[in-house]
Amino acid sequence: MSDNWGRWGPQDQAGALNLVTPEVTRRAAGLVRSGRTLSLAQPLGPATPSPGHRPGLQRFMNRDAGDYALGARTPGGFKFAEDTVMVPTHSGTHVDALSHAWAGEHLYNGHPEASTRSTRGAQRCGAEHLVPVVTRGILVDLVAASGGPLPPSAPVDAAALRDGIAEAGVEPEPGDAVLVRTGWWESHGTAPDYFADEPGITGESAAWLAERDVALVGADNYAVERQTSEPGFPAHLVLLHRHGVPLVENLALAELAEALAAEARSTFLLLFAPLPLVGSTGSPVTPVAVL
Repeated sequence: MSDNWGRWGPQDQAGALNLVTPEVTRRAAGLVRSGRTLSLAQPLGPATPSPGHRPGLQRFMNRDAGDYALGARTPGGFKFAEDTVMVPTHSGTHVDALSHAWAGEHLYNGHPEASTRSTRGAQRCGAEHLVPVVTRGILVDLVAASGGPLPPSAPVDAAALRDGIAEAGVEPEPGDAVLVRTGWWESHGTAPDYFADEPGITGESAAWLAERDVALVGADNYAVERQTSEPGFPAHLVLLHRHGVPLVENLALAELAEALAAEARSTFLLLFAPLPLVGSTGSPVTPVAVL
């Protein structure tokens, strides 16, 4: 299939998330053994690293202990604290909405690029259309397969994706979420070059995943795909633009990898529920693995 445009109708804005049917969710529920839950999100705060072209998260206290030190009223002895957070939607662990990347003059499914403007946000394919799903997750653990974190700019092709699945006989199926552990966050999460020269999937392996009708693709790096000196983001265009597959970036996968290795498996139940931020091109998200 060359793309998913029109597959779920001309007005569709959910893309490959449509592939997570009730049958897919019921199948995923059968993977739960211990009931243990693991967050796959990095901590998000003012110290969270951010690339140079994006501001970092900012937090402002609306009410705190200082107000009471200065004489604020405490009816019945009651005190409280509140804060306001300003967070770029593409910082920390987040998901790219289908309005995030495109080529030519149309977003995913032929929606016009003119629908995305600074005054109105994304009027088509915004984050509010990223419906919550429960599906089968597959961890592709390239750290375990290669004996350590991948080196800078290492390409992850389809053969490497297969090799990183430890569970015999498992391949991506329609509605699955495929999460790729490169070790980049573990080895470069505090380094200045975290936002450059990362290993990751290629346009070719993105097409391989799209052909298998996956619903989500994520990785423990900045952009899911490999970064090199060559311009462009081919995997973004294959997955987001042509096939409507949301990308989950900056995942924390080490604890999940350890837990799955102890059970000699690569599959698990995944809970995915981003914030329905109307008109946004992405959303913070805390994916949860249930073992």
